Amino acid sequence: MKTVLITGTTSGIGKAFAEKFADEGYDLILVARNEQKLKQQQAALQETYHVAVKYIVQDLTQESAAGLIMADIDKWKVTIDVLVNNAGFNECGFFVDTRLDRELEMINMHIRFVTELTKRILVHMKENGYGRILNVGSTGSFIPSPTDAVYSATKAYIMSFSNALCGEFGKAGIKVTTLCPGATETEFAAKANIQNTLLFRIAVMKPEKVVGIAYRKMMKGRRLVIPGIYNKLLVIFSKVMPISLTNRITILMMK
Repeated sequence: MKTVLITGTTSGIGKAFAEKFADEGYDLILVARNEQKLKQQQAALQETYHVAVKYIVQDLTQESAAGLIMADIDKWKVTIDVLVNNAGFNECGFFVDTRLDRELEMINMHIRFVTELTKRILVHMKENGYGRILNVGSTGSFIPSPTDAVYSATKAYIMSFSNALCGEFGKAGIKVTTLCPGATETEFAAKANIQNTLLFRIAVMKPEKVVGIAYRKMMKGRRLVIPGIYNKLLVIFSKVMPISLTNRITILMMK
């Protein structure tokens, strides 16, 4: 039986990933910071899919997070076959007005934590000769975003980091995928207070749809997954338009 570790599993894309992998017969390790929700999720997944489910309660903005997660994995003597770095959040607004403490926490979670956990788990995947890693980026990975400067910058790091790992492993049994969704129907937007923006009123995708596309392609070893025609077109146009124009469009979309 193979095992998947997924971060940020109690809602949205992470929850959909947990259900998809459970449906595919994987044992699961769920990571989030709300223990009550994790317990409920564990019970529901075990009852519905009859797979083994463990959970780790952890605040991923903390510098010790990856080490504490690995301590549990080592204690359980579990082999991680698939890693899904999904957890994330946003602090949205003009940079001069946003909260620095939240932005530094975002950098810790999206960059420091993802880098450290990926490195630690990759070491074991290399020994085993097999692994799948999916890092959740964003359409913002391609677009420097006024009013979302730090978030998009961290997601650009995730895409660059993942692309480099693809090059390092080449045709080996380990494959690294970046998932770059656009607006998705999750709690993410409400927590960032951007649920009423134009961005979240156009072509919003269901998390189950995003995950269905991502799962198939990551298992095939695809480097990049951009779900949805609208999101693909958005990325294509962002590559040919001047930054001055994408800046204006981004500010309009975030109103």
